[in-house]
Formats: sequence, C-alpha cells, structure tokens
Amino acid sequence: MELETLLLSRIQFAANISFHILFPTITIALGWVLLFFKLRYNRTREERWMEAYRFWVKIFALSFAMGVVSGITMSFQFGTNWPGFMEKVGNIAGPLLAYEILTAFFLEAVFLGIMLFGFSRVPNWLHTMATFLVAFGTMMSAFWIIVLNSWMHTPQGFEMIDGVAYATDWSAIIFNPSMPYRFTHMVLASFLTVSFLIAGVSAFRWLIGGRTEGVRVALKTAIFAAAVLIPVQVLVGDFHGLNTKEYQPAKVAAMEGNWETETGVPLILFALPDQEARENRLEISIPKLASFILTHDWNGEVKGLNDFVTEDGEVLHPRVSLVFWSFRVMVGTGLLMLLVSWSAAYLIMRRKRGVEGLPKPMLYGLVTMSFSGWLATLAGWYITEIGRQPWLVHGVMTTKEAVGDVPAPLVLSTLIAYLAVYAALLAAYIFVIFYLARKAARGEDIGTRVAPSPTAAPKSTPAE
Repeated sequence: MELETLLLSRIQFAANISFHILFPTITIALGWVLLFFKLRYNRTREERWMEAYRFWVKIFALSFAMGVVSGITMSFQFGTNWPGFMEKVGNIAGPLLAYEILTAFFLEAVFLGIMLFGFSRVPNWLHTMATFLVAFGTMMSAFWIIVLNSWMHTPQGFEMIDGVAYATDWSAIIFNPSMPYRFTHMVLASFLTVSFLIAGVSAFRWLIGGRTEGVRVALKTAIFAAAVLIPVQVLVGDFHGLNTKEYQPAKVAAMEGNWETETGVPLILFALPDQEARENRLEISIPKLASFILTHDWNGEVKGLNDFVTEDGEVLHPRVSLVFWSFRVMVGTGLLMLLVSWSAAYLIMRRKRGVEGLPKPMLYGLVTMSFSGWLATLAGWYITEIGRQPWLVHGVMTTKEAVGDVPAPLVLSTLIAYLAVYAALLAAYIFVIFYLARKAARGEDIGTRVAPSPTAAPKSTPAE
C-alpha cells in the first residue's frame, strides 16, 4: 500500500506540475515581448505595434490567470501528499517560496491591472512602466522557483541537525552549481515557446484573412526571434549537460542509455532500454560521439548506470526508459523548431516580400507548431525531475521519505478529478486563444485606438 500511495502521489504531482508549468512558460517571455511591442510603438508611433500589443496582452492575462490557479493547487500538495519535504528542508524551501511572493507575485498583482486596463486611463509612460514591472515580476517569479528546484538537484549551503536542514550560506543556496544553467535554459525555453505560439497564431490569423499590419509584425518578430534563440539554446543546453554530468551523472547515463562506464562511448540514437536485463535492445548508435559531446574528447570516460546500483541491489538511478525517451522528444522537437524557424526566416529574406513570401504550406506548418514549445518544455522537465529519482533532494532525501500517509484510494480519486478538470481547462484555454484569433481576423476588437502621447494627461474614457 505504501508503494502504491507513493506511485500515485508521484503521478498526481507530475500531473499538477505538468499542467501548471505550461502557463508560466508563456508568461515569463510574453511579458517581455509585450514590452518590446510597446517600446516599438513609443518610438515609431506606428499603430501596428499597438495592435500586436492589444491582442497578445489578452493571451498574457489568460495565461497568467491559469498559472496562478494551477499554482495554488500544486502548492497544497506539499502539505497533503508530501509533508516530509517541508519537515526536513522547509527551513530552506519556505523562505525561497516566500521570496517569490514578496518580490514577484505582489509586483505582478499591483501592476497587472494598469497593464491590462490602464492604457487609456494613465499616461503612456506609466503604462509602459507597468508593462516592464509585470514582465520583471514574472522573471523574478521564475528565478526563485528555479533557485529552489536547482538547490534540490545540487544542494549546498546548509547543514543537517537532527535530520533537519538548516541554512548556513544563503548565497551558496541561491547560486548553487546548477542554478545559472537551469535558469538560463528555462528562460530560453520560455522565449522559444512564446515565439512559436505567436508565430502559429499569427499564421492562423493570416490564413483566415486577418492580414493586418499588427499580424505582420508579430509573425515576423516571432520567426526571427525563434531562429536566433534556438542556436543559443543548443549552446546553453550543452553547458547544462556538462554541469549535470558533473553533479548528477546517473541522470546523464539514463539520458544516454549508457549502462557501463566506458571510454569512447557511442551516441545512441535509438534503443529500447531494458532495465530488468540492464541492456539496450535494437540499439542504433554513432561510435564515440557521446564521449565527444559529454567530455569534448572522443575517448572520454562516461559513467554508466551500473555504477549506481549498491551491493545489496538497491537502484540509485531513475527509470531509464522515461528519461531516455523524454530526452529524445526534447531534442527532436528542438531540431524541428530549428528547421521550421530557419526555413521561414530564409523564405522571408530570400523573397524580399516579408510575410507575403511565406507559402501556405509553411504557414500551416507554423500553425501546427503553435504549441511545440510546450512539448519540448514538458520533455525537458520530465528529464529534470524523473532523472533526479530516487532522490527528492539529491543525496539528502529520497522521494519515498517525503510521501505522506494518505490512503491510496483517496490519492487515486483526487488524481482522476485533477486530470478531468485539467483536460477541460486546457481544451478551453486553446479554444479561447483561437477564438480570439478568429475574432481579431474579422476585425472585431483588434485595437485601433491611438495611444495618448507620453505627455498627455490620463483620459477618462473606459478601457477597451
């Protein structure tokens, strides 16, 4: 029964965090994209930038609301399903979560209303500042959450007294070894997610006849942003992988499907990992390439999964197949994003017709890729979190030690309820996005009012 409760609690938390992370992944970057649109408008006074802002600020508001609601549900589980976590490391996790509320959530809550409804009620400079502060708040929120998550992977700056963690160096806790790589990787993933969302929805509007200047600049901005950021993400991913190899070699071994510690390790493109037999079936690989990628040496040594099994048979590495395939989904989606964004950028530049140079198949491809960032982000998150198992706090606390004594049937019933609600909310979220896109394509409420000048007094007309 204990094992069943543990498994169901893990699945429930995975479902909650999988649903929740979809929306911060959008708001982290979309706030800065909105700021870019607003600054371009302030500089050029061209209404097309404000049209793009007015449409996408609605998507930001929707995503922000969904993220807040799902985040509350997820936080409750620390007390209901995982009481051991806060009992053992709450002295560190608690303050970090409080910092997020104090420095980020309050900032967003105060200025979000001005950003959404104050455009025609406050001076232009104040509206621009509100947009900046909301974008900054979402970034700070991500920063503190990533700090806590990174500390759980590479814990430092604490001491254990009577089985409880106490902070000894907050700078070491905050700037733990994996935090800079994990934070940068997540921020870039957010910008790529938003780039493809904007490109896909804008392409959809273009295809159904909404060929306004606002759509044009949004689509072009998103395509070129994605084309530039993907190579940067690849480079950051390489640094992140090297850091993971140093501090969590079992995770890297699972990602690569590597069972034995060897030199000149091949890069496995395809395989069916068999954890019971501790071998791969139907393996297709490239000789020595994994060693070169992970050590930058063709004959470099890479640890294998068999190094993480104790003499009494206890397995101290994650389920290999889940991490192995999640890694390939993430990389495969990233390569597809690279191909699509570079192809679209090439067509725009080569034909010298701007967005009009994109053929219909490319536009349909962009629509199909609207939520590709979600797929890559979820796959990367599964690598991170499943790859940490059996540890909850690496080397300090196992997942089994943190689970609460909750009856398995109760966990199962709430899991089913969560999944049903999340499926309905996700379908509604996607429907509303494309509903707004169709509405804008018909010329309804696309934002045609000109903003007040930076020196103008606040207007008394109601916000749209």
